[in-house]
Amino acid sequence: MTDVGFHQSDKGPAIIVTAAAEAHLVDYLKKQIGTQGVRLSVKKTGCSGYAYVVDYVTAPEADDLVFPLTHAYQLFVDKKSYPFLKGISIDYVRQGLNAKLVFKNPNQTGECGCGESFTIA
Repeated sequence: MTDVGFHQSDKGPAIIVTAAAEAHLVDYLKKQIGTQGVRLSVKKTGCSGYAYVVDYVTAPEADDLVFPLTHAYQLFVDKKSYPFLKGISIDYVRQGLNAKLVFKNPNQTGECGCGESFTIA
């Protein structure tokens, strides 16, 4: 990982977003009129139990935890998902012709073979 931004609030440990991930997210946010940022959450799915979800946010939900992403955008974290995401690091990685967000989660105890879902003990 390269330059890292620590996004903290009084609600708990940092959400870590690398410079590459921040640039990628901001690039997409600039193309979406009226967005205030992105929401990070988890949903039950897949063979291992959970999957990460990243959505554009035009209006925050009442139970969102809010972290600064840049001066113009926020990182919203679904309050119910936060216990699964505390301390997560988000990077943007290019491998050949492919590029994707990579989540390094200290709470994760396993993942499925395809990497689409993960387990938390």
